[in-house]
Amino acid sequence: MGIRTGQQYLDKLNSMRPHVVIDGEVVSENIAEHPAFRNVARTYAKLFDLQHDPKYQDALTYDSPTSGEKVSASFLVPRSQEDLAHRRAAISTWAEYSNGFLGRTGDYMNSSLTALAAAEKWFSKADPQFGENIRNYYEHCRENDLLATHTLIPPQVNRSVSGSEQLGGQLAARIVEEREDGIVVHGARMLATIAPIADELLVFPSTVLRGTPEDAPYSYAFALPNDAEGLRYLCRTSLYTGKSLHDEPLAGRFEEMDAVVIFDHVFVPKERIFMLGHPELCNAFYSETGAGALMTHQVVTRTIAKSEFFLGLASELAASIGIDGFQHIQEDLAELIQTVEIGKALMRASEADAVLTEDGVMLPKWTTLNAARNWYPKVAQRFPQIIRKFSASGLMALPGEADVHSEALPDIEMYLQAKTLTGPERVRLFKLAYDASISAFSGRQALYEYFFFGDPVRMAGALVNSYDAEPVRARVREFLERED
Repeated sequence: MGIRTGQQYLDKLNSMRPHVVIDGEVVSENIAEHPAFRNVARTYAKLFDLQHDPKYQDALTYDSPTSGEKVSASFLVPRSQEDLAHRRAAISTWAEYSNGFLGRTGDYMNSSLTALAAAEKWFSKADPQFGENIRNYYEHCRENDLLATHTLIPPQVNRSVSGSEQLGGQLAARIVEEREDGIVVHGARMLATIAPIADELLVFPSTVLRGTPEDAPYSYAFALPNDAEGLRYLCRTSLYTGKSLHDEPLAGRFEEMDAVVIFDHVFVPKERIFMLGHPELCNAFYSETGAGALMTHQVVTRTIAKSEFFLGLASELAASIGIDGFQHIQEDLAELIQTVEIGKALMRASEADAVLTEDGVMLPKWTTLNAARNWYPKVAQRFPQIIRKFSASGLMALPGEADVHSEALPDIEMYLQAKTLTGPERVRLFKLAYDASISAFSGRQALYEYFFFGDPVRMAGALVNSYDAEPVRARVREFLERED
């Protein structure tokens, strides 16, 4: 089959029968037509359509090594720096379309599956069947252009104990039965973004298992169709309120739903199991397979596009109301420029220093990407702050699209005009600023970026513990011993 069109994606989505609960309503058919999911599903459909556009197809696709069909470049196993550049070009194309506001486009989990499939021998440490399963599943997703979400962590109930200890081990999703043909899973997990509009759910290790016998039921990796029997999604309230794209330009396009995943004695066929038991391997699931590196390569590419968007938005706002010559404004613009260029430099360095693994996979340098993923969540918190500073009371004086088309238009044209914009043009620009800085959508974006890879404090600790500081420490000791 190869790359799908947007309509094929929507048709498949509407044919599925998931169990999705949102605002007290159970939605189990025609998901792509529900008001909470309709717009974002169509945004995702446009991403699929871009793969068929002659302008973007070379960047977004490559020829399948098995079928010869065009498939997504996010499934390309990088064997060279040129392959990494191809992957980045594909990721950038989608990221620039969404300006980085879509955090769970298909290339994110596709990157993970690509690395995992290439690390087939690593899975064989547990069972050769697992290696074969992950390779077959990767090819299945690649050849059918499937969109996957994933879930990683136990419910946030009592974080002072491990997931296996919460309520006597009855809360977190766990294996309750092992059979010859598969396993049965019961319990809950967080937090599946885009779950209602995905084809597949990947249930991967949380990587914080203690390695005790009690952790064995929580040690697994598997995949399920999004409408598997017994699988339920409990969604938060949508942050898109149903207004026009004029009034909600970001939420109206990019509102990705988040959901708690509930497994009610869900059966997982053995061919969809990639790891079972082996807590020590589950803890190394991302680091030793290269999945963490390829996933972070995708994330850094996306966040560069988002940084560029905020630089562009801040610059437009400043020019529109004539504050771009003020030094305190230029200081903030300089900060955004630095963020963009540092992101690009880290990406370039990670690719320039890429190394081949034993499996022949060209992975971008992990320490550089790890630094980027620790740095960005903090600097990204400045984006909405800067937009609020530049816009100030302009964010509070915003009539809606209906007002622009009403008898209020003369007042809007006279009193809401800007240095470089008409009144209606200024309203449209500041509506975008509003949605990027003080709306519920923008608040979720800030939270999402801050905790994207987990608790920043724990991430910082992991960065320190994994970084080889001995060479620079040795230089300090050598300097202390010099007598010149």
